[in-house]
Amino acid sequence: MMNATCRNRQMSPRNSIWIICLLFLLTHTPPLVVSSVAQTRIEFNDSTRAKTTKPNPLTFTASTDQRFFFFSDTRNDNGRRVPVSVYGIRAGFLFPPNHERPALQGGRSASFKAGAGFYFINQHIDRPGLLPNTSESVTRHLRIATVYYERYWLRRKAFEISTPIEFGYGHSRYERNDEQAQDSEVARGIFLPLGVGVSAAYQFPNIRWLRPFHWFGLNILTGYRFILKKDIPASQINYTGFYISVGPSFFLENLTADVKQWRQRRKQKKK
Repeated sequence: MMNATCRNRQMSPRNSIWIICLLFLLTHTPPLVVSSVAQTRIEFNDSTRAKTTKPNPLTFTASTDQRFFFFSDTRNDNGRRVPVSVYGIRAGFLFPPNHERPALQGGRSASFKAGAGFYFINQHIDRPGLLPNTSESVTRHLRIATVYYERYWLRRKAFEISTPIEFGYGHSRYERNDEQAQDSEVARGIFLPLGVGVSAAYQFPNIRWLRPFHWFGLNILTGYRFILKKDIPASQINYTGFYISVGPSFFLENLTADVKQWRQRRKQKKK
């Protein structure tokens, strides 16, 4: 009787329901746990990927800049334009790319460069009649403040190509001195230049025993400058024309990177 009773209990509908529920839990719970672990791994991988693609901080950069401007009012006896040396300095920041650009694989991580510059010119113009109602030569002093945006198109190891766009505010002062008549005149004006160019730079390779060598390089810059507003409209003075720059270049970002790396190594040695 007891065995029959036990058999009847095992075969009862209530026990069958419990057994079915237990089998369901055993067969369906592990996939849920695995899926939750996989989801956690995916979220971890996504967070890791977000950290690797995070933009780098801005890098400060500065350099001297010597250019040769071809002014329309500065010509030789044959009527050809004579280059005028312009000295200046500019400083700004390197902005890292927000997305991957295959052409930017060398040098500092930068998509473009932006900043400000300052230039000055002191020139004696031996060409009478530039200023209105004058027949003597003049001495010109120009001071130009600019803001620039320079887009990088190619950065392969030590070689880079970019296109700078500049807009400036210039102040001019012309001094006319007539020693025989003991007469002098000073004319002042304001002009607005806009320039578009193409720049190519090469950084010297990095040598272990001579680290400062890769702080320097060569730079070639050429472009065209437009004058949106002339300083003295009634004169023959006109700054519109080509400009070119060829010479050595100093890369401040390479210097700061070496100094930062040297400080980190020094801290590690102390620890």
